[in-house]
Amino acid sequence: MSDTTYSRILLFVAGLLGAAGVAMAAAAAHAGATRFFGPAAAMCLVHAPALLAIDARRPRLRLAAVATALLGGGTIVFSGDLAIRALTGHSAFAMAAPTGGTLMILGWLAVALCAFIPSSA
Repeated sequence: MSDTTYSRILLFVAGLLGAAGVAMAAAAAHAGATRFFGPAAAMCLVHAPALLAIDARRPRLRLAAVATALLGGGTIVFSGDLAIRALTGHSAFAMAAPTGGTLMILGWLAVALCAFIPSSA
């Protein structure tokens, strides 16, 4: 996948996460559904700009591509599961939120590892 295509996909995902975060924050505030929508909104609104910031360095760091995939995917799984729970009362799939959370943790660890990789990698 070319750098331009990857950046466009990442921009699209970050935009969707940002929009979903704002929508879920509004639902939490106005519908009183803070138990699930509050944490889901927070994760979306934290990770959307993080994806954009990491992508700015990605052409220099291959591991940054792994980090953005883990952060983006983990945020989608985690926040998506909480949103589905808020709307339906059921989880997306067994262990969805912990799986998404684990992916986000691994993504942040990959970001940290980028500090030790030469810029030509």
